[in-house]
Amino acid sequence: MASDHRDRPSGTPATAPLPPAALIGWRWLALLYDLFPALGLWFTVGVLSVALHGGEPVRADTLAGWLELAALWSVTGAYAVLSWRRGGQTLGMRAWRLRVAAPDGGRPGWRALMLRYAVATASLLLAGAGFWWAWFDRDRLTWHDRASGTRMRREARGH
Repeated sequence: MASDHRDRPSGTPATAPLPPAALIGWRWLALLYDLFPALGLWFTVGVLSVALHGGEPVRADTLAGWLELAALWSVTGAYAVLSWRRGGQTLGMRAWRLRVAAPDGGRPGWRALMLRYAVATASLLLAGAGFWWAWFDRDRLTWHDRASGTRMRREARGH
């Protein structure tokens, strides 16, 4: 993995190795794991949507359907962004020892994390193209890593 001083956490000597970049397989496993809390959030949004719609299912081709889709995307984004901002990890990332950080190892800002979520969504809608890109990227970065200026690292055991 190519790296330079910009990827080194502040206060880390130049000779200390950086945590390894998170490989695509670890990222996909974390996404799969995060599907479970997301399903709980989606179920809650669905129940509220049906309740607000008078007990009737919401049809996808209506304004209510689009609003429900926006709510599903927003609640999932809130879960991801708040998790990343609070501790650098979602539940799925914690299970696989992955952490999102700024290039200097610090906590990324809100704007960077929201951009990360938006670009990752676009990447997933394009059959995961932005994730697969990490195989060809010299620094193993995905589209959302590059766009947001964040990095995902795999931590050592017991860290």
